[in-house]
Amino acid sequence: MSKAKSAKYLRILSVLCFTLLYLNSQAQISTPDRKLLLQKEDSLQQFAAYIILDSFPSVRMRADSLITRTFVRALQIKNSFYYPFDSVQGVSKLYSPDSSFRILTWNVTFSPYYARQRGAIQMRTADGSLKLFPLRDVSEFTGNPMDSTRNKTNWIGAVYYDIAKTTYNGKNFYTLIGFDYNSAMSNKKWIEVLSFNNAGEPVFGANRFFSYEKDSIQKPAAYRFSLEYKKEARAILKYDPELKLILIDHLISENDQPDNKWSYVPDGDYEAFIWQNGKWMHIDKLYNYKLQDGQVPVGDPLLDPNGNPNEQKLQEKSDKNKKKKDGGE
Repeated sequence: MSKAKSAKYLRILSVLCFTLLYLNSQAQISTPDRKLLLQKEDSLQQFAAYIILDSFPSVRMRADSLITRTFVRALQIKNSFYYPFDSVQGVSKLYSPDSSFRILTWNVTFSPYYARQRGAIQMRTADGSLKLFPLRDVSEFTGNPMDSTRNKTNWIGAVYYDIAKTTYNGKNFYTLIGFDYNSAMSNKKWIEVLSFNNAGEPVFGANRFFSYEKDSIQKPAAYRFSLEYKKEARAILKYDPELKLILIDHLISENDQPDNKWSYVPDGDYEAFIWQNGKWMHIDKLYNYKLQDGQVPVGDPLLDPNGNPNEQKLQEKSDKNKKKKDGGE
């Protein structure tokens, strides 16, 4: 391991140790309160299992209602912010890098054609009291989710699995990456930039955070980013803290029907976003983009240098995705 990498890992380790020490020093949950939280967690664990596993929509809906009410009661317990609820599967508990808040999100599937996300932002408070922002998913009522700033009452829902913190002009921005069970034929992944206004309220998207001005074919800037793809496919969308890039699988239609997003699969190339001047700037060909420490591997593209599809690789990709659907992988 190089000295530079060793120093980087030591810095990361020191930050983690400091964070753990800070949380331990602040998380003085009393014994009676911890006992109450354990009881709530047991109930939440059962409700979450029903949401995921039960075959009846009515049971899943009731479990969703119960988990919402139980979570609110649990979070009202002093210093609940520091309680991880680790055993509650299916609920994402994502802390911000600076531990100023955590965002709780989960999915409720009503039918193969309809699902909604639930969510709430819990702020860290000095006295351990509850400061909570419930989030209302309005995706089904939104014609164009890419062109507007939103708040807690008109949130574009997702189950968040990754978060990155950036700054611009002294203001903090938290980039959330999440999964959306979009429809019976396609999934979506979202990138959403969260900030807080002067009143301390959450704001989703602003200033057209996602810019394509450096692309060879330009398109309008957007307030958020979505990646829609075939239900059986697997598409990468994640933040790489070492490269400081959001990495994205480049998608193409496997049957040459670009208007049908449910036919999109990864082609082996990668796109990316890099934070510059308060925006996520799009990189349309990551392997052409020179990074400070070298280039990102190209992968195994399904298109030749002239942009023509490799039919054999397309068929192999389609067969592989079919195996995943049938339980072969």
